[in-house]
Amino acid sequence: MTDPAPRIAHIGVAVPSIATAVAFYRDVLGLAAGPEEAADGAAIASLRFGSVDVELLEPRDPDGPIARFLARRGPGIHHICIRVPDIDAALTRCRAAGYRLVDDTPRRGAGGHRIAFVHPKATAGILLELTE
Repeated sequence: MTDPAPRIAHIGVAVPSIATAVAFYRDVLGLAAGPEEAADGAAIASLRFGSVDVELLEPRDPDGPIARFLARRGPGIHHICIRVPDIDAALTRCRAAGYRLVDDTPRRGAGGHRIAFVHPKATAGILLELTE
């Protein structure tokens, strides 16, 4: 059964190098990153903080979204991912309310999860990822 309450699934952090960035989490907090995955032209390493992950996002495609983000803004929080019980219904509500979407329909992201992004102009400057 799916939890009906939306909740934070992960926070995506753009970094030039996962190997360099993971050192703080390993050496100071004692956390180990999970195996790397790939999606949207980036390598992704997840660190578990209770029920929320921090995803370190390293660009692998020089023209991909993480590379562009790093070039414009430098390292930092790229997005917040919210787990919803029904991504299709959430996107329908976004469209009905006039919120700008990056993804009109869900697509496959890391781990094979269905995802869609809501444009930061619709969410007070925060890139939001929705997932089930």
